Amino acid sequence: MKGRDPRFPIDLHNNEVGRLHVKDNMRKECKCHGMSGSCTVKTCWWRLPYFRRVGDALKDRFDGASRVLVKNVGNPRTPNDRRPNRRRKSKRRKRKSYRLFKPFNPEHKPPSKKDLVYLEESPDFCVRNRQLGIIGTRGRECNNTSIGVDGCDLMCCGREYETRVLEVEERCSCTFQWCCVVKCKTCKYMKTVHTCS
Repeated sequence: MKGRDPRFPIDLHNNEVGRLHVKDNMRKECKCHGMSGSCTVKTCWWRLPYFRRVGDALKDRFDGASRVLVKNVGNPRTPNDRRPNRRRKSKRRKRKSYRLFKPFNPEHKPPSKKDLVYLEESPDFCVRNRQLGIIGTRGRECNNTSIGVDGCDLMCCGREYETRVLEVEERCSCTFQWCCVVKCKTCKYMKTVHTCS
């Protein structure tokens, strides 16, 4: 990756965090060889972790991500932007990216090499904003019994929601008749709908 804007070190750092979580969750697997499974010879190897395990670890880091500012290190050039006539050292020192950041809030601790970081707050998706193309959640249908993202508490962003009982018509009791015709009845039932206000 190449870049000079502050987002460049953020992306590099977060990519490295993902690789570290994969590396830390590697598991050792072994297979025995020998007569009747006697395990006189054992072959072992490292295996990639289950995708769900890495995803859960990164989701926890995402929920606790730190907002940071990028320190001015004086030379915005990346190693690939250097002049060709300048001598390069044979050993390349690996820069620790997390040391380039300082917390946005001075009372917070600096991020570690396993912490995800971000530069700017996300826009508020609860409120309509035509300039950013955000439609907001007013009028969205929600589930009042769910504690997930489709639940009324999260979907409505803590606002009230309206409850209505509607009569709904649907096709039901469909049967296939020879040849090539599907005949259905129309069923009516009452449905409770919750929408964000």
